[in-house]
Amino acid sequence: TATFVGPDGFTFEREVVRHPGAVCVVPLEDDGRHVLMIRQYRGAVDQAILELPAGKRDVADEDPALCAARELVEEVGREAASMKEVARFYNSPGFVDEETICFLAEGLTECARDAHGVEEEHLTLERISLSDIEELMAVGDLIDAKSIIGLLAARAALGWAARPPVRLPGSVP
Repeated sequence: TATFVGPDGFTFEREVVRHPGAVCVVPLEDDGRHVLMIRQYRGAVDQAILELPAGKRDVADEDPALCAARELVEEVGREAASMKEVARFYNSPGFVDEETICFLAEGLTECARDAHGVEEEHLTLERISLSDIEELMAVGDLIDAKSIIGLLAARAALGWAARPPVRLPGSVP
């Protein structure tokens, strides 16, 4: 529990979770149109979730780009020639101070995966088109916030124009 003084001088308490921060990676394939994502089981929601590779910044004083490069090897089995930061965001600032830094990884080369933990040992790789993000969200297959933010930020960094919203059959325009 932490005590805060609000903008109006009012004192209040909140439960706060302290977190070392995280990284996520958008692994862009050489065609510039597809990315590699993972699908892994998440116990908190009891389902396999489509996600960008990501991980906790749990090595003291490590450069976030190096952390992202390590996660890319561990989860996807790829090394990147370049890592460009495309976004920073707080995941849920109402109760946790976790900041995620998202990188666009380009110039991928295959390497041996270095899986850590039961989730990484059983994850699967999926090739996703950057043009399918809105549709994947609309049908409920892309529900992970860091992945949505990271994919949209990467698309913007690559100069993709905004797309019109996807209309599901039976939806009201």
